[in-house]
Amino acid sequence: MQCAYDITRSYEENFERGPFFARTDFSAPNTPPKQFLGLSVRSRMGIAAGLLLNSRWLLAYAARGFDLLTYKTVRSRARPSHPQPNWVFVEDDGKTDGPVFVTEQTSSLPDAARRISSAICFGMPSMAPEWWREDVARAKAGLGAGQLLIVSVVASPEPGWTTAQLAADYAQCAAWAAAAGADVIEANLSCPNLCPADGPVYWDTALSREVAQRIRDGIGSVPLLLKVGQFEEENMQRNFLRAVADRAQGITVANNVSRPVLHRDGRPVFGSQHEKAGVVGRLIHEPAVASVRVARRILTEEGLGLSIAAVGGVASTEDAADFFEAGADAVMMGGAPMYLPDLAAEIKTAHPEW
Repeated sequence: MQCAYDITRSYEENFERGPFFARTDFSAPNTPPKQFLGLSVRSRMGIAAGLLLNSRWLLAYAARGFDLLTYKTVRSRARPSHPQPNWVFVEDDGKTDGPVFVTEQTSSLPDAARRISSAICFGMPSMAPEWWREDVARAKAGLGAGQLLIVSVVASPEPGWTTAQLAADYAQCAAWAAAAGADVIEANLSCPNLCPADGPVYWDTALSREVAQRIRDGIGSVPLLLKVGQFEEENMQRNFLRAVADRAQGITVANNVSRPVLHRDGRPVFGSQHEKAGVVGRLIHEPAVASVRVARRILTEEGLGLSIAAVGGVASTEDAADFFEAGADAVMMGGAPMYLPDLAAEIKTAHPEW
């Protein structure tokens, strides 16, 4: 199995030289136009924030039939990646919580690529704004009709920042991305919130509303997605959706699931400072579908017009169907396109109406 992102190489080498496709000859199927976030698209199939490291990566996957393309999360200042390892394949021995264990040998990967799970620990690196703003413009210029450029943004809080400073940092990144040509902004609210308390931003309803408002003020009519993870209980999710519905056009559900990532002898794979890391792939598909189902029900009950971009363990047409049946408006893929680069074309051939 050849991976477009080579986990044996550094993030920097993948950034400069990837993607490493086994074959480059490819023709994406034509599909009739449809709508997402009020915009005309070829399909409602895309790639979530993470894999598309720069414009070269983004345009390579656009050529393979992915139509909703999320530029990897950018910041208001440069930040390097955590050192290797950054991406490993994992298994959980059939348990739904607790640690997952690294698959040490390539030969022991699941026989079927569609059953793969992995864990990632990059630290959301970013190039400096001067660089990524020009690169976002290059990505936009290379896309075809019916393909959307989504740019993921996150704040980079410093100790002592107020919530207003945090929201302003989000808004600055979003405004820069919109000016560079982003069709849609995605604000990652599932990152750690260091100001004023620990925990992801989306757990704080008031802060989420403030961030969404500041971004809205800075990007005008550009559609806004808010990326969230798992909510601890339903009323928390209901309050969040009520708070942001008049400021955003949709939510991205859900981010990866954080679990301890260990070697079989108990050593943390990513080091003692990062014992827990984000798990993606097969292990999170069922909980992600459940999250979408709950979100759709709440939106319907509350009469809120937010769209849902679903992400979590999509590695087949059947996986995408799970999300659409649960109420998603679009389906985004995270890790699977790394080793299944023709997945969008496969799904679009089976369901051109998607």
